[in-house]
Amino acid sequence: MIPQPPFASTLSLEEELRRFEELKPRLQQVWDVLLRTADEPGTSVVVPSLTLDQDELRKLEGATFYEERLLFLLIRLRNPRAHVVYVTSQPVHPLILDYYLHLLAGVPASHARARLTMLCTYDASPRPLTQKILERPRLIERIREAIPDLSRSYLTVFNSTPLERKLSVLLGIPLNGLDPKLNYLGTKSGSRRVFREAGIELPEGFEDLTGEADVEDSLLELGRRRPGLRKAVVKLNESFSGEGNAIFRYPDPSQDPVAIRKALRALEFSVPWETHQNFFQKFSRMGGIVEEFVDAAYKTSPSAQLRTSPAGEVLPISTHDQILGGPSGQVYQGCSFPAGDDYRMAIQERSIRVGAVLARQGVVSRFGVDFLAYKDAPGDPWAITALEINLRVLGTTHPFLALQFLTGGSLDPGSGMFVSLSGRPKYYMATDNLRASTYRGVLPEDLIDIVTDNGLHYSHRTESGVLFHLIGALSEYGKLGLTVIANSPEEVQDVYARTLDVLARETGIGHG
Repeated sequence: MIPQPPFASTLSLEEELRRFEELKPRLQQVWDVLLRTADEPGTSVVVPSLTLDQDELRKLEGATFYEERLLFLLIRLRNPRAHVVYVTSQPVHPLILDYYLHLLAGVPASHARARLTMLCTYDASPRPLTQKILERPRLIERIREAIPDLSRSYLTVFNSTPLERKLSVLLGIPLNGLDPKLNYLGTKSGSRRVFREAGIELPEGFEDLTGEADVEDSLLELGRRRPGLRKAVVKLNESFSGEGNAIFRYPDPSQDPVAIRKALRALEFSVPWETHQNFFQKFSRMGGIVEEFVDAAYKTSPSAQLRTSPAGEVLPISTHDQILGGPSGQVYQGCSFPAGDDYRMAIQERSIRVGAVLARQGVVSRFGVDFLAYKDAPGDPWAITALEINLRVLGTTHPFLALQFLTGGSLDPGSGMFVSLSGRPKYYMATDNLRASTYRGVLPEDLIDIVTDNGLHYSHRTESGVLFHLIGALSEYGKLGLTVIANSPEEVQDVYARTLDVLARETGIGHG
């Protein structure tokens, strides 16, 4: 009999840390059973809380609806003995659940639905979901009551902080994610240190900076080390999606401290509403880095996604070319799979070396490594430099889960390609940022009608089509996410273009 944990109000930090350590071996046992036998019973408790810096999170319009992105984890229900408990801030529209469950190949939707428990806090405030759950002891008990066997269950989260650690302990189930004491390794500063230990290339720069004076000194020294450097990047340690990055343009002369200080007042931020004062208030709070801005005639932004297991294995998952935008071209907009042929295996190999360093530190997590591939002429080989590590669920996680969800295939580590059960190599592109003013007021029912009437549904026969996410954000924010899956890059682009045309026609005017 697994002992009942105490409520949050009676749990000391010392007791919390002790219980958290006691739960870790159970995660290894769960992994061993589930990986060895696909149809073994088990319960995944999914808490898709974006437990991030709140100033940074406010930049994300419709943030609570991003909790829907991990609905692709309903793939677990393909195992007829698996259960999923999924918790959100607000109720998920029943039609959205039906949309996902009917796409599960080989399992009746009604059977899957009977093994799914949806719970919510009925709290739309702009705070982390995990915090809301911890404020509701009865909800914690409801989660526990929905788990058939605590010894075969685990907690899945977007990212790990002390809040997720506490919830793991209160539920009495292991956290399938990063131990929060290792969070530094996924900051911008920690990333640079890991890259050095892994022996892979990184931009010239400085980490563990604590304020504006540090930034000034680092920019001055960087200019000395890189004569002729025109731009540098200043990054907040704990920002995400590139929205905490700022571009610095070197004055002429570039080694004059007064000129550097003056130029620093003209930082170019990734989002238009950021201010110098607010940016450096956050910098003083969370720290950050300064590094050279690598300029070249040809540049692309590939990334690799991996996970480390409780046994210390490094498991490659996917590679992508990131689609970036925003005023400075550094804000994540979407991705395409797989990464380019010319550098795919190079970034996979480098990211595995990064994973080995993380595994030695005890990291158990999904993680991504962002790179820059660049060259000056078409015939040149690509140079590759590592930029950052993200120790959490990624913007590239849910599209890959969608691919697994629909095709049941797997990645070929030797080529970096994904092959479906039918033997087809698969390609996709995804975005969280499909938006237009005319999408506002479009209900989930309306979207399903549009998709059905125009034949945009994913087809298991052709293994191509569109899968939508962030459906809950559509009516209020005019914002939608999608993953287009097809059998060639050209087909992906054709289906994507047709989808935009259909949405434009059905909602009244051209897409935004």
